[in-house]
Amino acid sequence: EACEQKGLDVNTVLAALAEATAAAQPTRDFTQATPTELIRHIVAIHHAYVHSELPRLLPMAAKCAAKHGPAHPEVIQIERQLIQLADELLNHLGKEEIVLFPYVEALERHRKGSDPAPHACFSTVESPIQAMLSEHEAAGALLEQMRNETGNYAPPAGACPTLVGLYDGLDAFERDLHQHIHLENHLLFPQAIEMEKL
Repeated sequence: EACEQKGLDVNTVLAALAEATAAAQPTRDFTQATPTELIRHIVAIHHAYVHSELPRLLPMAAKCAAKHGPAHPEVIQIERQLIQLADELLNHLGKEEIVLFPYVEALERHRKGSDPAPHACFSTVESPIQAMLSEHEAAGALLEQMRNETGNYAPPAGACPTLVGLYDGLDAFERDLHQHIHLENHLLFPQAIEMEKL
């Protein structure tokens, strides 16, 4: 109602709020965090962000492709790539939350002496980690293509507020995903591999 009274696009305002909220979060040093602490943070912050942002960004992309696609075919390509990214990422997060992360948490409890050794459907934790690393690279490459095709998410002249909001949202989404992937690739996964060797 407030946006309507001021003549503002709701999606643009929501994108600006999401970006401001993300920027306002204090950065924490996770180099000393345990695997369980990392997992809890990753799921609560980064996985939750993916789950909340994709349902917001996908309809915006569809609306923009329909409106701007005839004059700007890259907007149609962005919609296709976002659909692909959403399918791949949601599948990826499910594998982490259902298979990999519970195993790593159980392995940590075992190393602390509070649980028996966990059983898994893989021979070593390196197997699913390699699959996750490969999927991280694919997601990063897809976002890089989207950034390149839009000239660093610069909306074309005369773009509607929804397209401006979409590009701002994709930029924020990419930045969050880079933080998310860094925590997994460089902190969580090496700890999990090392724990299993002990």
